[in-house]
Amino acid sequence: MDILLIGSGGREHALAWKLAQSPKCEQLYCAPGNAGMAELAECVALDILDNDAIVAFCQEKGISLVVVGPEQPLVNGLVDALSAAGIDAFGPDAYAAQLEGSKQFTKDLCAEFAIPTAGYQWFNNAPKAKMYVRQHGAPVVVKADGLAAGKGVVVATTVEEACDAIDNCFEGAFGEAGARVVVEDYLEGEEASLFAICDGQTAMLIGTAQDHKRVGDADTGPNTGGMGAYSPAPILTQKLIDEVMQDIIVPTLAGMHARGHPFKGILYAGLMLTREGPQLIEYNVRFGDPECQVIMPRLKSDLVELLLAASQGSLLEVDAEWDERSALTVVMASKGYPGAYKKGHVIKGVESAEEMGALVFHAGTSLNADGELIATGGRVLNVTAYGRSITNAQAAAYEAVGQIKWDGGFCRRDIGWRAVERETE
Repeated sequence: MDILLIGSGGREHALAWKLAQSPKCEQLYCAPGNAGMAELAECVALDILDNDAIVAFCQEKGISLVVVGPEQPLVNGLVDALSAAGIDAFGPDAYAAQLEGSKQFTKDLCAEFAIPTAGYQWFNNAPKAKMYVRQHGAPVVVKADGLAAGKGVVVATTVEEACDAIDNCFEGAFGEAGARVVVEDYLEGEEASLFAICDGQTAMLIGTAQDHKRVGDADTGPNTGGMGAYSPAPILTQKLIDEVMQDIIVPTLAGMHARGHPFKGILYAGLMLTREGPQLIEYNVRFGDPECQVIMPRLKSDLVELLLAASQGSLLEVDAEWDERSALTVVMASKGYPGAYKKGHVIKGVESAEEMGALVFHAGTSLNADGELIATGGRVLNVTAYGRSITNAQAAAYEAVGQIKWDGGFCRRDIGWRAVERETE
């Protein structure tokens, strides 16, 4: 079958790498793709938010399955448009995609179906939100309701900081995403992520991970899209996994089914592991980035079979097998990220890193006129390695990173530190 993959980041390169391994995949297209994905697929210049253009391309090329990587096309109704045209697509419809597209939607669903999460209130104007914060006190978490590229969340330790965050939202810092604000109780604990693939009625665990959001070592500096990750997450024991599946994932599927929009796709549960048990921080409705870059390398099963089963409602007929090794990925980013950065720096040594056994997934890359690999984004490369433990995977990943020569780039040097500390103990 011919497959179209939507997206251009490291997550999509990891998905393309796995999709291309399937005997079922005859021709893989990526829209728009990147320099790494171009080695596996034919990259096509499609606007990922132009549903009509994507449907027309699929009809022209006889595409059998569309795999949607990023969240924005899902919220934009791409799966609805493809389904209406009779084209199989992996991902939720626009209504179900509100689980990521609207934090208010998710919190209201949690309240209705008794899904454990932080207490909250939502507001559509700043004065009421600030009055609530002054009455409630700090710390609190202030979130822009809509998609804000991971930048619309502030953990406010003082009332003043919370009020400033509220003003930023309603004054347009995040565009339409800040038209409503959710104010949540602050939760104490450690964060981890669980991924489940869903077919509307059934959920199958497809990995656990922990990522590193802060730009600097020891989790310092501003938040980013993610500077590295590892899988599995040792802190998520089988007991905790069972608890999350039973108390969070299954009730969510039941709730979406009750609302007439069964959830198909990936439920990415961002969790806080508190003394009272796992609490849902938020949902994403697609694979994480960079978490996908450590989950796909550990998946031994045919990804196409799993995605088709999810889209067609037959997950009970398939199984997922996993590599027992751990995987860890280090994000190499442009100097200045997550702030301003320069583009166009030449990158060398990727082949040397791959010769050491590492997987190098591209994010913000392209080729210049001389055919040289250059950096074109903030997060640029993901260097992934295996190991018998997180400690071993970390050592292998950083050894491979050392092979890459890029004057304009940097990376954190402590990805995996929590798990390494636990293994050392």
